[in-house]
Amino acid sequence: MENHVEAVADLALAMQREINKLNRTLDEPLQLRVGIETGSVVAGVIGIKKFIYDLWGDAVNVASRMESSGLPGKIQVTEATYHRLKHRYRLELRGTVTIKGKGEMTTYWLLGQQDIRSLSCREAFEDSERQS
Repeated sequence: MENHVEAVADLALAMQREINKLNRTLDEPLQLRVGIETGSVVAGVIGIKKFIYDLWGDAVNVASRMESSGLPGKIQVTEATYHRLKHRYRLELRGTVTIKGKGEMTTYWLLGQQDIRSLSCREAFEDSERQS
C-alpha cells in the first residue's frame, strides 16, 4: 500500500475489530485505545550487544498523546491525519483537547472506512486518480 496513513488507519480499525471479537470469549473484556498522527520521524537501530529499532520525533510523541488522551474503544487522530483520511474514511469531530506539551489540539475519532457509494462522483474520481 502506497499510502502509509491509510495503512495505519486500516491497522487500527482491524485491531479494534479483533479486540471486539476476542472480547466475546473473555470474562473480562480488553480495552484498546489508539492514537494516530501524521508527520516526519527519524528511525534507527540502537545498541551494541542488543539491537533495538526505534522511532523518534514530534509525530511519535503526538501519536502517544493521542492514545493517552483518547477513550477506550476509540481511535483518536490529529487534524493533520483527519485531512489525509477524510475522503476515504468516516471521522467524527471530537473537539478541542489539551495535549501535554502541545496545548489545545482539534482531534477526531476514526470510525471506519467510507462506503464507496457515499462518495460523490468527484471524490470517487479523485480517489481513483490517487490510486493510479
